[in-house]
Amino acid sequence: MAFLPAEIIKRKRNGEALSADEINQFILGYARGEIPDYQMSALLMAIFFKSMNKEETLALTKSMLLSGEVVDFSSVPGFKVDKHSTGGVGDKTSLILGPIVATAGAPVPMISGRGLGHTGGTLDKLESIPGFNTQKSLEEFIQLVHKHLICFIGQTKEICPADKKIYALRDVTATVESLPLICASIMSKKLAEGIDGLVLDVKYGTGAFMKTPELAEELAVNLMSIAQGYGKKVTALLTNMNQPLGRFAGNSLEVDECVAIMKNEKHVGQHGDDMYEDTRELSLRLSAHMLLLAGIGSSEQESYLIAKDVLESGKAYAKFEELCAIHGGDLKNVPRPRYSIVIPAEVDGFVHGFNTEKIGVTGIMIKAGRAQTQDIIAPTAGIEFHSKVGHKVQVGDPIFTLYGDDRNLLESAVPELKSAVNISLPKIAKPSLILKVLR
Repeated sequence: MAFLPAEIIKRKRNGEALSADEINQFILGYARGEIPDYQMSALLMAIFFKSMNKEETLALTKSMLLSGEVVDFSSVPGFKVDKHSTGGVGDKTSLILGPIVATAGAPVPMISGRGLGHTGGTLDKLESIPGFNTQKSLEEFIQLVHKHLICFIGQTKEICPADKKIYALRDVTATVESLPLICASIMSKKLAEGIDGLVLDVKYGTGAFMKTPELAEELAVNLMSIAQGYGKKVTALLTNMNQPLGRFAGNSLEVDECVAIMKNEKHVGQHGDDMYEDTRELSLRLSAHMLLLAGIGSSEQESYLIAKDVLESGKAYAKFEELCAIHGGDLKNVPRPRYSIVIPAEVDGFVHGFNTEKIGVTGIMIKAGRAQTQDIIAPTAGIEFHSKVGHKVQVGDPIFTLYGDDRNLLESAVPELKSAVNISLPKIAKPSLILKVLR
């Protein structure tokens, strides 16, 4: 029987399960240019409304994976491990955990992404370091991981080309939030890295794609199921994105924060707290789970202590300097913003919460992030957070500081950022950073 794309769309529209062969023909046909955008868009919308079962999602992942090359790290000794975050505001842990885990002896090959919408991207942070080149070939990628146990690159044309085309289409057809499409997109790229194990940082809250812990756990379970289906070791952490992570959001500012943490510096804020604490702690916890998967440490606690020792000894920072050197990055000349605008509290009370997505949107307004893939990022643009949920504030206390090189842009973003914090009575407890670990 002839393959008819319209019949596949119709069957999925009617809620029927598609076979692995049907999914494969459709995805590879689209990747080759034989199926037009309008038919792929129709299938994406059908999947959005009718979803996919476990077998279909696994088949979709496989089709995306096999549309390109899978990196062969068989020449690199050791257990290859990576981390994937579902994204958030101020989420910068890759820059810290990569050097920690590589220094402890596990190879860390990272194919990372750019920021889109209110979430930041690892490549944008690294490329705010002058000269830092993430556009390496797969051959260079393998060689650098073999020699240095770490390398960060962007998605090359050989890696999951079907996913690259489909992701761009999802963005303009309002089908980004579909669980099977999210899972297949994430896991096809991670499996293409040739890794042995993966730690997932699945966010929930106002700054996450998954707004509730229940939805985040559903996503985590689905991602883990695909990884296990491919024989990979996997652990997932459900982490809180109801407030920004760490002291800064914005690319060069986040690099500064990571460097400070790797140099064992603290920033004691107006409330007497170390404003780097949550970034440091999440980086260590994720590192510990990566090391545990790699057999470095016999328990989470032991792996955590190994990671902590690597960080506090300065070895992680030395590895980060090495990482910058192999990518051509000039760490001594990370750019600094020209202007800043402080946004103070307008009432007395306690910080009850943030609209973290709105903070991310403010970042887009000042060009710390991008609304569309072709948008140009301003590396020095960003936001500093002076208070966290549970902190007591008085009128005039700084809540945020906007940074950047375009003062007019900063001023235009002030009203949006002012409305992103909720200050009221009574006192509220400090929220947990990590809700749950799934193994």
